[in-house]
Amino acid sequence: MKVVEAERAVGAVPDKAVIAVSGFNLLVAPEYLLLKLFERYKETGHPKGIFLEVNPIPTAPNRVLDRILGELYREEDQEFLAGMLVTYPGWSPYIQRLIEENRVEGYTWSIGTASWFFREVARGIPGVLTRVGLGTFLDPREDGGYLNELARKRKRCLIERVEIGGEEYLFYRAPKPNVAFIRGSTADEIGNVTTEREGAFTEILNMAQAAKAEPDKGIVVAQVERVARYPSLKPQDVKVPGPLVDYVVVSPPEYHKQSANVTYDPRISGEVIPPMDSGSVPKMELGSKKVIARRILLEMVGLVKRLNRPVLVNLGIGIPDRVAGVAMEEGISEWVFTTVESGPFGGIALGGPDFGASIGPFAIISQPDQFANYEGGVIDAASLGFMQVDERGNVNPSLLPGRLPGPGGFPVISYGSPRMFFAGHFTAGRKELKVANGKLEIVRDGNIKKFVKRVYKVVYNAPLGLKRGQEVVYITERAVFRLTERGLVLEEHAPGIDIEKDVLAHMEFEPIMSPKLREMDERLFREEPMGLKDEL
Repeated sequence: MKVVEAERAVGAVPDKAVIAVSGFNLLVAPEYLLLKLFERYKETGHPKGIFLEVNPIPTAPNRVLDRILGELYREEDQEFLAGMLVTYPGWSPYIQRLIEENRVEGYTWSIGTASWFFREVARGIPGVLTRVGLGTFLDPREDGGYLNELARKRKRCLIERVEIGGEEYLFYRAPKPNVAFIRGSTADEIGNVTTEREGAFTEILNMAQAAKAEPDKGIVVAQVERVARYPSLKPQDVKVPGPLVDYVVVSPPEYHKQSANVTYDPRISGEVIPPMDSGSVPKMELGSKKVIARRILLEMVGLVKRLNRPVLVNLGIGIPDRVAGVAMEEGISEWVFTTVESGPFGGIALGGPDFGASIGPFAIISQPDQFANYEGGVIDAASLGFMQVDERGNVNPSLLPGRLPGPGGFPVISYGSPRMFFAGHFTAGRKELKVANGKLEIVRDGNIKKFVKRVYKVVYNAPLGLKRGQEVVYITERAVFRLTERGLVLEEHAPGIDIEKDVLAHMEFEPIMSPKLREMDERLFREEPMGLKDEL
């Protein structure tokens, strides 16, 4: 019987442990284990000097890990946390502060690279070989994944440039975990773990394998909701076999939420499949965000027509994650199959700190396998948000001085997808945009330019994308640009705007004007559906 109290399980964690922790935000996040580990440290002073490897981060704002980090931030001489490899620190303001103030080591990779790291370490390889990150801030000739000077000095996690057959690659290395905290729904008496009530299962198996691999075989602790008799679990439901699990801890419900704002919804875990039609989801209100989401969908519909088949796409967090709802509103979900980084196929992706979960997915696969679809170009297209675009077409989605949200899955997706539809508002800052009667009215514009001479950090390298043959479009509510060898070409503008005053005056560089410059489809700016089902 491996089912124990949490105190016994966390008591086995040694000082200076390297702990892999599952959790795509709060999806499969073992919050109770983290809470009990920190309580042990406060009571005994141990374990101390731990290093966390999280992907992207097992918390939401003001949830368990963020609260722990808040306590550490207020404790000047804390000895609990030495550092962290984190792919999206944006949901924890306190880890951002600890890293920015150089109080703990901070490293970042892309979600997909970190997912593959655990699988590679499990098979005895010290890291991940990939071309993702070349020519970006992850390249060792730039920032090399270091988030602060302490990390740059200690180099616990390292990105190296290597050459194979005359081609450049990056090799991502980090310490092998000797502890894994993972989460499932049910465990039986010998430790078999299933995930039937979870919205994803990410890389929990690979984390367990990595902790158990030679050398330095470690321990694996699984947080679950409930315990079943052995052998009552269906073998094909088991995501982590019992021999890989040392301890099972049953969590109180308050530390086992399905996502940040959802305690439990069987539609997220696929236990109940809702009717997927336009009446099953709230209609998206007409506004600038819907205009952008519709325009993204038009690109995907055009791709369906060109390929003469349904397409498989990725939708990133923000405005792109609204495209699935618009596709359902138009009745064309069977033509545009959407995916989310954590593993779901289909359904309606949730946004904000709930991102990673989907309502009504038709399949959920592991996170490393999902990122293989992205890095290898298995998908047909992807749409990701942008914060800055420069005159070469390079994109920065999230990085600014004093701001540390991290790259998330952006580097892998933007590298591997054969077609990229970057999407976002044309300007940032407070603005008032009105959409009605087939036109856009800019009442008050944002005062922050997003089309800049040079992005602060390159996260998508446009010249390398062109070299690989990528098709790249930049979509906003008032203008659509296409990437070419000569630079960005302005191809469309919204009806009702002045190009000089509303577009060019808000750019730090001058785009190339297409000889076929045209107005955006006025259907984007009207209340009624666009009629895309009839087109297909």
